[in-house]
Amino acid sequence: MADHAPNGPLEMGADMDYSEHEKTYQGFLLLAKYGSLVCLALLAAMAFGFFTNAGFFSALFLFLIICAVGIYLIRRAPRHVA
Repeated sequence: MADHAPNGPLEMGADMDYSEHEKTYQGFLLLAKYGSLVCLALLAAMAFGFFTNAGFFSALFLFLIICAVGIYLIRRAPRHVA
């Protein structure tokens, strides 16, 4: 049987920039959290506006309230460091 284990070093080429990887990952997490919040708020506001007699401005107000509360809760959440 052939052995396909690498013979050379694991990193080929330039050294890895771990601080840049960490910043990219943190940016991804931020985008995922706030993007999910906006999608949830938009869905709730659309349902409120379409399925009740509240209207557009009430749904817009609900969207802004959900976003504000969500941002407050996201910023208040404890950060876990691995």
